[in-house]
Amino acid sequence: MKILFVASEGLPYSKTGGLADVVEALPKALRAMGHDVAVLLPRYHANKIHSMLISSVTVGLGERVRFPAIAEAASVDGVRYFFVDDPSFFDRPELYGDASGDYPDNAERFAEFSRVAIEFMKRVWLPDVVHCHDWQSALVPVMLRTQHTEDRAVRSLPVVFTIHNLAYQGVFDAAALRKIGLPGALFSVDALEFFGKVNFLKGGLIFADYLTTVSRRYAKEIQTAEYGCGLEGVIRNRGDRLVGILNGVDYTAWNPETDKLIAQNYSAENLAGKKACKKDLLASFHLPENDPARPVIGIVSRFADQKGFDLIAEVADEMMKEKLALAVLGTGQTGYERLFKQLAEKYPERVGVKIGYDNSLAHKIEAGSDMFLMPSRYEPCGLNQIYSLRYGTVPVVRATGGLDDTIQNFIPKTQQGTGFKFEEYGGAALLECLRTALGTYGDAKSWQAVRANGMAKDFSWKTSAASYVTLYEAAKRSRIPRVAGTSKYAGADRR
Repeated sequence: MKILFVASEGLPYSKTGGLADVVEALPKALRAMGHDVAVLLPRYHANKIHSMLISSVTVGLGERVRFPAIAEAASVDGVRYFFVDDPSFFDRPELYGDASGDYPDNAERFAEFSRVAIEFMKRVWLPDVVHCHDWQSALVPVMLRTQHTEDRAVRSLPVVFTIHNLAYQGVFDAAALRKIGLPGALFSVDALEFFGKVNFLKGGLIFADYLTTVSRRYAKEIQTAEYGCGLEGVIRNRGDRLVGILNGVDYTAWNPETDKLIAQNYSAENLAGKKACKKDLLASFHLPENDPARPVIGIVSRFADQKGFDLIAEVADEMMKEKLALAVLGTGQTGYERLFKQLAEKYPERVGVKIGYDNSLAHKIEAGSDMFLMPSRYEPCGLNQIYSLRYGTVPVVRATGGLDDTIQNFIPKTQQGTGFKFEEYGGAALLECLRTALGTYGDAKSWQAVRANGMAKDFSWKTSAASYVTLYEAAKRSRIPRVAGTSKYAGADRR
């Protein structure tokens, strides 16, 4: 099968978050299964190309005409990579915005990207199925099912659309519809209109053939008012076409047996290296080598409300009364950066903080910590808790989204479970869960069991990739022309 990924970021060429990891790892897994896979990305600053395929593609954006190019990059593990090349739109210091906020022309930037994606399919690489990701590529199915209904080359292409984080929707003023050259009829409640504005993500939800999100529980959660971000009704209406497929992880990059970024390799059978990694982690944060009875709790995260840092702020002083140390890496909201800096100043021998992102240090935290804390308000999938399992670093998480799907609460009586979970979103619940984990750490037999249980888990991409293939086949079958029950937007199934 020929599968085209259309996304705004993807390793090894661009990254701001977990989307880029998926856009690297899933195509690689599909290629290993024998499928022909290509990835189309915007060409951002410093992305190197292998060859220029089409020097100019004429793209209409409302009253404007632009002339981006299509280039090919180096293949990676058999996956072909292509770029939409328009320097004035994409050769910028950041992908989506700067310190002052989102780029004001994001609607035009990603509308052009979507239009060129369709031209790419017609002129360079025609797939059997298109897999779009998040709001930046959501206009691909919108355009295919509206402006390309008479285009024999692409009108029947099946589209799978993945929601990586529903909170990011691509919402713009109503005038954006005219600027990007979409018909005014799409400014309606059953298309892109959203409380008087234009919502790109909503278009993807309505016009794609199948929807996925990155864990089973998150697929259920986003159909509720609490997690639906105003789109829960739209998603419920597409519930028969929504599938939760858990993200996998790339164990070639995250494996303590082979990791070149940690002090000493180790395995479930021989954990001696983990002690060396803990010693190295403490040194990296200029913390004294501590009493072995005092566990190190790691945090690697974007500092945002979504990640539950308001709960940590609520109980920080109570947390620090416990016998523990913190190793924290991240950046984000200034209030949370200030919180961790203040904790480091107040408890200099027990709290280490680095503001920013450092891949090498992230690996050291996973390998050297005893526990990993993720108290998220919501978490579509999450990857660090899965990395932690493989590294024998026991996750302490809130039971939401992918955190709930991947972590089983440890039961001392049965010695079963891989971590510790709490349900209620509150500081007291977090503190109680953390204290349970700390108590288990003091019981050598139970701690050995929970750690071994986690290290035995396999969340590689193989199973998830097979689930996507099944969905791609279903999407292809869904594009068989129907005589009855067709929407006025040729193929947009909104049952």
